[in-house]
Amino acid sequence: MTPIITIAYLSVLACALFVLIRWPTMRVQGEQPVGLFTLIALLFTAGLDMGLVMLPLSEFPVYEADEAFGFTNALAVEFGMWGPLVWLMYFVTTFYFVAIEPRLKLFEIPVVKWIYNLTVIATCSFTCYLFMTNLPTYAPDLPMGVVWALVVVVIATAVISSGDMRVMKWLAILSSYGFGMLAFTALAMIAFFYSRVGMTDFYANIGLLMDYFVHIRRFATPISDYHEFYLFWWFAWSIMIGQFVARFVSGLRVWQLAAAMVILPAIPLGLWFCVLFVYHQGHVVIPGWLNWFMIFVGVVFVVNSLDSLIRLYSANLDWSRETLGDRKYYPLHFLLQLALVGAYFFTPFKIQWVGLIVAGLYAVIYALLVMQIGKLSKLSDRQVIKPVT
Repeated sequence: MTPIITIAYLSVLACALFVLIRWPTMRVQGEQPVGLFTLIALLFTAGLDMGLVMLPLSEFPVYEADEAFGFTNALAVEFGMWGPLVWLMYFVTTFYFVAIEPRLKLFEIPVVKWIYNLTVIATCSFTCYLFMTNLPTYAPDLPMGVVWALVVVVIATAVISSGDMRVMKWLAILSSYGFGMLAFTALAMIAFFYSRVGMTDFYANIGLLMDYFVHIRRFATPISDYHEFYLFWWFAWSIMIGQFVARFVSGLRVWQLAAAMVILPAIPLGLWFCVLFVYHQGHVVIPGWLNWFMIFVGVVFVVNSLDSLIRLYSANLDWSRETLGDRKYYPLHFLLQLALVGAYFFTPFKIQWVGLIVAGLYAVIYALLVMQIGKLSKLSDRQVIKPVT
């Protein structure tokens, strides 16, 4: 599958460059415009999951031991797995859904619509599965029964939250603040409570992270099987995150939207990884209370991702709370997500399969866009694109 993901990823990056060159100053606005901070909070928490909080410490040793990543350091690799090129994918799909889809309605074609929304449902449950499988790393004494019980609570909370847009917005803001507090607390711990490490290590790590930009071209194609897994994972996310974020864009020019979606999330990501890398370098054992703080923030991220995506596919398929009513809406989405988490856990089902289908959807959309190139040519850089009603 390496050639497929390579071509697919390079094509999306090429699309990002094309959009920025062709329509840099066009203003775009979604159906429910919000302020820039709320937009970034929604993007940051919907476009990420608990992996951001709970994976890096376990991945640093893997990258150091893998010869494929020998061209740089483990911190730069970690940043590359989550960094700017990934967010460019989200920018491309956000632009598509805010500027092009309302006019062409390609995702309203029945076959495209159903395949796309099935990938959303499957990716949504993978978020919860990933949390479940990584939780024992941070809480090894938890029995599997307790882990499953926590998964049930997380899914139930997300389904309830998905029924109220106001709760979703505040949950996104809470996630952002919680992540900020976690990063600050972890930094304060290494700065003031551990004599072996200090702020100088943190500042040095910023320099290590910058090596990513020296080798950025290497991250545009699969470096190893694990990097390929990440690329398929991001592909599985990319279309639905664009559709979700597009509705909240508020009169930004295209270049401003790109800067906001690529640069602003990369800053907290990079700083967080620099903090965690200090723990890794110093072999610092994370105290129990900080471990649980990380788990709590991870849970909030999972809930936030799940509720955003549940609301997305339920609206697309007309399975919303308003349409079905409470008695059908809540059980349907709860049981659907729980069943798919079980499929990931007990069967060979993999997120790479979902990413492969999404890559195929990109190819279909490219072909349909070429067939309607005349309508695209009418999009002017001087236009103000507002939602079609």
